[in-house]
Amino acid sequence: MSQIPNKTVVFLMGPTASGKTDLAIQLADKFKTRIISVDSALIYKGMDIGTAKPNKTILEKYPHHLIDICNPEDTYSAFDFVHDANKQIETAFKNGETPILVGGTSFYFNALEHGLSNLPESTKKSKEKFNQLHQEKGSATLHKDLKQIDPQAANRIHPNDSQRITRALEVFELSGKTLSELQGNKQPSINYPIKKIILMPERAELHRRIEARFLSMMENGFLEEAKTLKQNPNLHENLPSIRCVGYRQAWQYLNNEINEATMIEKAVIATRQLCKRQSTWLRSEKNALILTTNNIEATMQFIKPSARLSL
Repeated sequence: MSQIPNKTVVFLMGPTASGKTDLAIQLADKFKTRIISVDSALIYKGMDIGTAKPNKTILEKYPHHLIDICNPEDTYSAFDFVHDANKQIETAFKNGETPILVGGTSFYFNALEHGLSNLPESTKKSKEKFNQLHQEKGSATLHKDLKQIDPQAANRIHPNDSQRITRALEVFELSGKTLSELQGNKQPSINYPIKKIILMPERAELHRRIEARFLSMMENGFLEEAKTLKQNPNLHENLPSIRCVGYRQAWQYLNNEINEATMIEKAVIATRQLCKRQSTWLRSEKNALILTTNNIEATMQFIKPSARLSL
Protein backbone atom coordinates (compact mmCIF):
# COMPACT_ATOMS: atom_id res chain seq x y z
CA MET A 1 0.00 0.00 0.00
CA SER A 2 1.15 3.53 -0.73
CA GLN A 3 1.03 6.60 1.49
CA ILE A 4 -0.35 10.03 0.57
CA PRO A 5 2.45 12.60 1.06
CA ASN A 6 2.60 15.82 3.03
CA LYS A 7 0.32 14.85 5.91
CA THR A 8 -2.86 15.42 3.93
CA VAL A 9 -6.21 15.23 5.72
CA VAL A 10 -9.05 13.89 3.57
CA PHE A 11 -12.61 15.07 4.13
CA LEU A 12 -15.07 12.60 2.59
CA MET A 13 -18.41 14.37 2.81
CA GLY A 14 -21.92 13.86 1.51
CA PRO A 15 -25.57 13.86 2.50
CA THR A 16 -27.14 10.88 4.20
CA ALA A 17 -27.41 7.71 2.07
CA SER A 18 -24.90 9.01 -0.50
CA GLY A 19 -22.54 6.02 -0.17
CA LYS A 20 -19.69 7.62 1.81
CA THR A 21 -18.84 4.48 3.80
CA ASP A 22 -18.40 2.37 0.67
CA LEU A 23 -16.02 4.91 -0.85
CA ALA A 24 -14.04 5.19 2.40
CA ILE A 25 -13.61 1.41 2.44
CA GLN A 26 -12.39 1.42 -1.15
CA LEU A 27 -9.83 4.08 -0.23
CA ALA A 28 -8.71 1.96 2.71
CA ASP A 29 -7.95 -0.86 0.27
CA LYS A 30 -5.69 1.44 -1.78
CA PHE A 31 -3.41 3.00 0.87
CA LYS A 32 -2.81 3.15 4.62
CA THR A 33 -5.70 5.03 6.15
CA ARG A 34 -7.31 5.77 9.47
CA ILE A 35 -11.07 6.13 9.05
CA ILE A 36 -12.49 8.75 11.44
CA SER A 37 -16.26 9.10 11.69
CA VAL A 38 -17.73 12.60 11.42
CA ASP A 39 -21.28 11.81 12.46
CA SER A 40 -23.21 13.15 15.44
CA ALA A 41 -25.42 10.04 15.57
CA LEU A 42 -22.83 7.27 15.17
CA ILE A 43 -21.16 8.35 18.43
CA TYR A 44 -23.93 6.66 20.44
CA LYS A 45 -23.72 3.09 21.71
CA GLY A 46 -26.80 0.94 21.16
CA MET A 47 -28.01 3.09 18.26
CA ASP A 48 -26.87 0.91 15.40
CA ILE A 49 -29.77 0.15 13.05
CA GLY A 50 -31.43 3.56 13.00
CA THR A 51 -28.16 5.40 12.40
CA ALA A 52 -27.12 3.07 9.54
CA LYS A 53 -23.92 2.32 11.46
CA PRO A 54 -21.52 0.06 9.53
CA ASN A 55 -22.04 -3.55 10.63
CA LYS A 56 -19.65 -5.48 12.88
CA THR A 57 -18.02 -7.32 9.97
CA ILE A 58 -17.12 -4.03 8.28
CA LEU A 59 -15.94 -2.44 11.52
CA GLU A 60 -13.71 -5.39 12.33
CA LYS A 61 -11.98 -5.20 8.95
CA TYR A 62 -12.13 -1.41 8.58
CA PRO A 63 -12.16 0.18 12.06
CA HIS A 64 -14.04 3.48 12.23
CA HIS A 65 -12.80 5.72 15.02
CA LEU A 66 -15.18 7.99 17.00
CA ILE A 67 -18.02 5.48 16.70
CA ASP A 68 -19.67 4.14 19.88
CA ILE A 69 -17.89 6.60 22.17
CA CYS A 70 -20.94 7.84 24.14
CA ASN A 71 -24.03 6.53 25.83
CA PRO A 72 -27.27 7.98 24.41
CA GLU A 73 -27.82 10.02 27.59
CA ASP A 74 -24.37 11.64 27.39
CA THR A 75 -23.69 15.10 26.04
CA TYR A 76 -21.13 15.48 23.27
CA SER A 77 -20.34 18.86 21.77
CA ALA A 78 -18.57 20.10 18.68
CA PHE A 79 -15.71 21.09 21.02
CA ASP A 80 -15.49 17.46 22.14
CA PHE A 81 -15.46 16.31 18.53
CA VAL A 82 -12.69 18.73 17.50
CA HIS A 83 -10.56 17.57 20.43
CA ASP A 84 -11.14 13.87 19.69
CA ALA A 85 -10.73 14.22 15.93
CA ASN A 86 -7.43 16.06 16.31
CA LYS A 87 -6.11 13.28 18.52
CA GLN A 88 -7.10 10.74 15.86
CA ILE A 89 -5.47 12.80 13.09
CA GLU A 90 -2.21 13.03 15.03
CA THR A 91 -2.32 9.28 15.73
CA ALA A 92 -2.83 8.63 12.03
CA PHE A 93 0.24 10.64 11.05
CA LYS A 94 2.30 9.05 13.82
CA ASN A 95 1.36 5.62 12.41
CA GLY A 96 2.06 6.61 8.80
CA GLU A 97 -1.64 6.63 7.93
CA THR A 98 -3.75 9.13 6.02
CA PRO A 99 -6.74 10.30 8.07
CA ILE A 100 -10.00 9.89 6.15
CA LEU A 101 -12.70 11.85 7.91
CA VAL A 102 -16.00 10.51 6.65
CA GLY A 103 -19.53 11.54 7.54
CA GLY A 104 -22.44 13.87 7.06
CA THR A 105 -22.28 16.21 10.06
CA SER A 106 -21.25 19.38 8.26
CA PHE A 107 -20.96 21.40 11.47
CA TYR A 108 -18.22 19.07 12.69
CA PHE A 109 -16.30 19.40 9.42
CA ASN A 110 -16.69 23.17 9.55
CA ALA A 111 -15.49 23.28 13.17
CA LEU A 112 -12.37 21.34 12.23
CA GLU A 113 -11.51 23.46 9.21
CA HIS A 114 -12.51 26.91 10.47
CA GLY A 115 -12.49 26.55 14.25
CA LEU A 116 -15.07 27.23 16.93
CA SER A 117 -16.08 30.36 18.74
CA ASN A 118 -15.69 30.84 22.47
CA LEU A 119 -19.35 30.22 23.25
CA PRO A 120 -20.79 29.95 26.76
CA GLU A 121 -21.38 26.41 27.98
CA SER A 122 -24.93 25.23 28.47
CA THR A 123 -26.18 24.86 32.03
CA LYS A 124 -28.73 22.38 33.29
CA LYS A 125 -31.12 25.26 33.92
CA SER A 126 -30.68 26.76 30.44
CA LYS A 127 -31.07 23.38 28.74
CA GLU A 128 -34.30 22.71 30.59
CA LYS A 129 -35.61 26.18 29.81
CA PHE A 130 -35.03 25.99 26.07
CA ASN A 131 -36.19 22.38 25.78
CA GLN A 132 -39.41 23.49 27.46
CA LEU A 133 -39.70 26.51 25.14
CA HIS A 134 -39.26 24.22 22.14
CA GLN A 135 -42.04 21.95 23.37
CA GLU A 136 -44.38 24.88 23.99
CA LYS A 137 -43.68 27.07 20.96
CA GLY A 138 -42.14 24.80 18.31
CA SER A 139 -39.19 25.38 15.99
CA ALA A 140 -40.91 27.78 13.59
CA THR A 141 -41.91 30.25 16.32
CA LEU A 142 -38.52 30.06 18.01
CA HIS A 143 -36.90 30.71 14.62
CA LYS A 144 -38.95 33.94 14.38
CA ASP A 145 -37.75 34.90 17.87
CA LEU A 146 -34.16 34.29 16.77
CA LYS A 147 -34.68 36.45 13.69
CA GLN A 148 -35.53 39.38 15.95
CA ILE A 149 -32.38 38.87 18.03
CA ASP A 150 -29.87 37.64 15.45
CA PRO A 151 -31.07 37.91 11.82
CA GLN A 152 -27.72 36.72 10.49
CA ALA A 153 -27.87 33.45 12.44
CA ALA A 154 -31.56 33.00 11.60
CA ASN A 155 -30.74 33.24 7.89
CA ARG A 156 -28.11 30.50 8.26
CA ILE A 157 -30.24 28.15 10.37
CA HIS A 158 -33.16 26.25 8.87
CA PRO A 159 -36.51 26.86 10.63
CA ASN A 160 -36.78 23.10 11.35
CA ASP A 161 -33.32 22.82 12.92
CA SER A 162 -34.54 22.98 16.52
CA GLN A 163 -31.20 22.09 18.07
CA ARG A 164 -29.27 24.96 16.48
CA ILE A 165 -32.15 27.43 16.98
CA THR A 166 -32.42 26.74 20.70
CA ARG A 167 -28.63 26.84 21.06
CA ALA A 168 -28.47 30.28 19.40
CA LEU A 169 -31.17 31.60 21.73
CA GLU A 170 -29.44 30.02 24.72
CA VAL A 171 -26.10 31.64 23.79
CA PHE A 172 -27.77 35.06 23.71
CA GLU A 173 -29.39 34.55 27.10
CA LEU A 174 -26.20 33.28 28.74
CA SER A 175 -23.79 35.83 27.27
CA GLY A 176 -25.86 38.84 26.27
CA LYS A 177 -24.23 38.60 22.84
CA THR A 178 -25.57 37.05 19.66
CA LEU A 179 -24.18 33.87 18.16
CA SER A 180 -23.07 35.86 15.10
CA GLU A 181 -21.09 38.28 17.28
CA LEU A 182 -19.32 35.49 19.15
CA GLN A 183 -18.54 33.54 16.01
CA GLY A 184 -16.49 36.39 14.58
CA ASN A 185 -13.15 35.31 16.04
CA LYS A 186 -12.34 31.75 15.04
CA GLN A 187 -9.04 29.97 14.46
CA PRO A 188 -8.68 26.83 12.31
CA SER A 189 -8.54 23.64 14.37
CA ILE A 190 -6.18 21.82 12.01
CA ASN A 191 -3.22 23.23 10.09
CA TYR A 192 -2.67 20.47 7.55
CA PRO A 193 -3.60 20.45 3.84
CA ILE A 194 -7.20 19.31 3.34
CA LYS A 195 -8.55 17.43 0.32
CA LYS A 196 -12.34 17.50 0.12
CA ILE A 197 -14.39 14.90 -1.71
CA ILE A 198 -18.16 15.41 -1.85
CA LEU A 199 -20.32 12.46 -2.86
CA MET A 200 -23.56 13.97 -4.15
CA PRO A 201 -25.88 11.64 -6.11
CA GLU A 202 -28.89 13.09 -7.90
CA ARG A 203 -31.74 14.10 -5.58
CA ALA A 204 -34.16 11.50 -6.95
CA GLU A 205 -31.59 8.77 -6.35
CA LEU A 206 -30.95 9.99 -2.80
CA HIS A 207 -34.70 10.00 -2.08
CA ARG A 208 -35.00 6.46 -3.40
CA ARG A 209 -32.09 5.26 -1.27
CA ILE A 210 -33.43 6.98 1.86
CA GLU A 211 -36.81 5.25 1.60
CA ALA A 212 -35.31 1.86 0.74
CA ARG A 213 -32.82 2.14 3.60
CA PHE A 214 -35.45 3.00 6.18
CA LEU A 215 -37.66 0.11 5.09
CA SER A 216 -34.62 -2.15 5.40
CA MET A 217 -34.00 -0.78 8.91
CA MET A 218 -37.56 -1.70 9.84
CA GLU A 219 -37.04 -5.25 8.56
CA ASN A 220 -33.77 -5.51 10.48
CA GLY A 221 -35.26 -4.69 13.88
CA PHE A 222 -35.20 -0.89 14.19
CA LEU A 223 -38.34 -0.80 16.35
CA GLU A 224 -36.89 -3.39 18.71
CA GLU A 225 -33.78 -1.24 19.02
CA ALA A 226 -35.93 1.82 19.78
CA LYS A 227 -37.94 -0.15 22.38
CA THR A 228 -34.72 -1.15 24.14
CA LEU A 229 -33.61 2.47 24.25
CA LYS A 230 -36.97 3.55 25.61
CA GLN A 231 -36.56 1.21 28.56
CA ASN A 232 -33.61 3.34 29.70
CA PRO A 233 -35.08 5.73 32.31
CA ASN A 234 -32.36 8.30 31.55
CA LEU A 235 -33.56 8.80 27.98
CA HIS A 236 -36.26 11.19 26.81
CA GLU A 237 -37.32 12.87 23.58
CA ASN A 238 -35.44 16.12 24.27
CA LEU A 239 -31.99 14.53 24.24
CA PRO A 240 -29.89 15.01 21.08
CA SER A 241 -29.67 11.23 20.65
CA ILE A 242 -33.43 10.71 20.61
CA ARG A 243 -33.93 13.78 18.42
CA CYS A 244 -31.99 12.00 15.65
CA VAL A 245 -34.18 11.34 12.61
CA GLY A 246 -35.93 8.00 12.85
CA TYR A 247 -35.61 7.72 16.62
CA ARG A 248 -37.76 10.80 17.19
CA GLN A 249 -40.53 9.31 15.09
CA ALA A 250 -40.14 5.86 16.67
CA TRP A 251 -40.49 7.50 20.09
CA GLN A 252 -43.81 9.02 18.97
CA TYR A 253 -44.97 5.61 17.77
CA LEU A 254 -43.96 3.92 21.03
CA ASN A 255 -45.88 6.63 22.90
CA ASN A 256 -48.96 5.69 20.84
CA GLU A 257 -49.06 9.17 19.32
CA ILE A 258 -48.90 7.88 15.72
CA ASN A 259 -49.34 4.52 13.99
CA GLU A 260 -46.57 2.57 12.29
CA ALA A 261 -47.39 3.69 8.76
CA THR A 262 -47.34 7.34 9.83
CA MET A 263 -44.08 6.78 11.70
CA ILE A 264 -42.43 5.38 8.56
CA GLU A 265 -43.75 8.24 6.42
CA LYS A 266 -42.63 10.90 8.91
CA ALA A 267 -39.18 9.31 9.33
CA VAL A 268 -38.59 9.17 5.58
CA ILE A 269 -39.73 12.79 5.16
CA ALA A 270 -37.52 13.94 8.05
CA THR A 271 -34.53 12.11 6.57
CA ARG A 272 -35.12 13.75 3.19
CA GLN A 273 -35.29 17.14 4.91
CA LEU A 274 -31.98 16.38 6.64
CA CYS A 275 -30.54 15.39 3.27
CA LYS A 276 -31.66 18.71 1.78
CA ARG A 277 -30.03 20.71 4.60
CA GLN A 278 -26.80 18.74 4.24
CA SER A 279 -26.80 19.22 0.46
CA THR A 280 -27.36 22.97 0.78
CA TRP A 281 -24.39 23.27 3.14
CA LEU A 282 -22.16 21.12 0.94
CA ARG A 283 -22.87 23.21 -2.16
CA SER A 284 -21.08 26.12 -0.48
CA GLU A 285 -17.85 24.12 -0.09
CA LYS A 286 -14.90 25.34 -2.14
CA ASN A 287 -12.10 23.45 -3.92
CA ALA A 288 -13.78 20.07 -3.59
CA LEU A 289 -14.05 17.11 -5.92
CA ILE A 290 -17.79 16.59 -6.44
CA LEU A 291 -18.91 13.13 -7.51
CA THR A 292 -22.42 12.04 -8.45
CA THR A 293 -21.39 8.39 -8.32
CA ASN A 294 -18.80 6.39 -6.41
CA ASN A 295 -15.64 6.83 -8.50
CA ILE A 296 -12.55 5.48 -6.78
CA GLU A 297 -10.22 6.28 -9.68
CA ALA A 298 -11.23 9.96 -9.80
CA THR A 299 -11.01 10.12 -6.01
CA MET A 300 -7.49 8.69 -5.95
CA GLN A 301 -6.33 11.00 -8.73
CA PHE A 302 -7.68 13.97 -6.76
CA ILE A 303 -6.04 12.96 -3.49
CA LYS A 304 -2.78 11.81 -5.05
CA PRO A 305 -2.39 13.18 -8.59
CA SER A 306 0.60 10.93 -9.30
CA ALA A 307 -1.44 7.79 -8.64
CA ARG A 308 -1.96 5.52 -11.63
CA LEU A 309 -4.59 2.91 -10.94
CA SER A 310 -5.72 0.15 -13.25
CA LEU A 311 -9.25 -0.34 -11.98
